[in-house]
Amino acid sequence: MKRKVNHFTDDIRFQVVQEYLNTDISQAELMKKHSIGGNSCIPNWIRKFGTSAVTVEQITQQRTMSKEGEKTPRERKLEAKVKELEKALEQERLRTLALDTMINVAERDLKISIRKKSGTKQ
Repeated sequence: MKRKVNHFTDDIRFQVVQEYLNTDISQAELMKKHSIGGNSCIPNWIRKFGTSAVTVEQITQQRTMSKEGEKTPRERKLEAKVKELEKALEQERLRTLALDTMINVAERDLKISIRKKSGTKQ
């Protein structure tokens, strides 16, 4: 009797690997859920997607970290501060660009040398 061979896309394989690493589902349960045949498919896919030589300890650590999705008030405060600083940085970049453009226009239209020349003495 000939067996049916399932072919999975890389997207589906990657999803299965992520599901295995981020949840408490065992390989056997995933194989049953996704109709995967062969005992070495999921370990092969794990190696294929760059997470080779994954130990049981690393898997449990990954699962623990995914469960700790709750952020502390300090982490939320620091993230808000980072966003605020990124916004201020972007505003300063725009301000610098505007000033640079203004100097370029003044030098071009008014033919005034505004920028300091590199070879001048002080």
